[in-house]
Amino acid sequence: MKRIDRYIIAKFLGTYFFSIVLIISIGVVFDFNENIDRFTESQAPWRAIIVDYYLNFIPYYANLFSALFVFISVIFFTSKLADHSEIIAMISAGISRRRLLVPYMVSSVIIAAMTFYLGAEVIPRSSVKRLAFENQYKKREKNPTYAEKVQLQVEPGVIAYMEHFDGKSKTGIHFSLDKFEDKKLVSHLSANTACYDTLSDVRYQWHLRDVTIRELRGMREVITHYDLRDSVIRMEPRDFLFIRNQQETMTNAELKDYIEKQRNRGSGNLSIFEVEYYKRFASPFAAFILSTIGMSLSSRKRKGGMGLALGIGIALSATYILLQGISATFSTNAGMHPALAAWMPNILYSIIAIWLYKRAPT
Repeated sequence: MKRIDRYIIAKFLGTYFFSIVLIISIGVVFDFNENIDRFTESQAPWRAIIVDYYLNFIPYYANLFSALFVFISVIFFTSKLADHSEIIAMISAGISRRRLLVPYMVSSVIIAAMTFYLGAEVIPRSSVKRLAFENQYKKREKNPTYAEKVQLQVEPGVIAYMEHFDGKSKTGIHFSLDKFEDKKLVSHLSANTACYDTLSDVRYQWHLRDVTIRELRGMREVITHYDLRDSVIRMEPRDFLFIRNQQETMTNAELKDYIEKQRNRGSGNLSIFEVEYYKRFASPFAAFILSTIGMSLSSRKRKGGMGLALGIGIALSATYILLQGISATFSTNAGMHPALAAWMPNILYSIIAIWLYKRAPT
């Protein structure tokens, strides 16, 4: 890596992180000013406001608008390079347009990796506290804490039923589990209570009390009773209680497992979860696409300075973010494939990037 590469990478990343700090700081000020009445009326404690909300608010929105920050950063520092005739000097020294793009792509790799890791692992965990705070103090909505008469397919041919499930105690009342083979009932388990073990090292661990198991073996029926029985049943409390924006609180592994599990159960309307999953892979690629567009737009010295290029860049990045929301809506409500909905903005803007790159000065 040559000195010119390190110079451009330092300019790129420095401007990127500076724009995040600047714009997110302004966003925090505006958000606090808008919601201070709600915080006061709901008696939100200062520690919750700072720790649970804003410390999780900052990484969430920084990652959400990462594409905008990339675009602004590239437009800003590349326009300054062009205004100072540094781009002209590089081209005069024999640096081709393709070679000039290399440090931009290296910087994009760093940003894309950071964006993917944050979106896949860090932000989902922090979103749990942020969404809980918003529901309690901003929207004054409470997440559902119980469910009535829940029936679901936990595995192919295995149907579970609970008359009542309490989310706080993680306990269901009047639980039953029916197993079918070739559409025939082969066993029926009933329990007075079923409690999910949150401390167990084994996932899907349930403690069943007052258990009766009826097994149908041809013309015979075998009945067995247990006072207490521990069983691994492929279901967990979040299968009964749907929380708003639940997909944002799951890591990639949890989201993939949830989608596969619900698909095996025959559940419908999984598009919102599938779009979120595919979007986490598609969004990091925006750094490469928007870096190319930004470099192509601002690498030419303009009479009016960076104003025009910056205006075009902000407009393009804003429409990119808007298109992400529109395509997700099409997937949820119009039946568009979730993968296509997640990748559509990248596909369209890749075409724009190629066209602008070919028109950039050589």
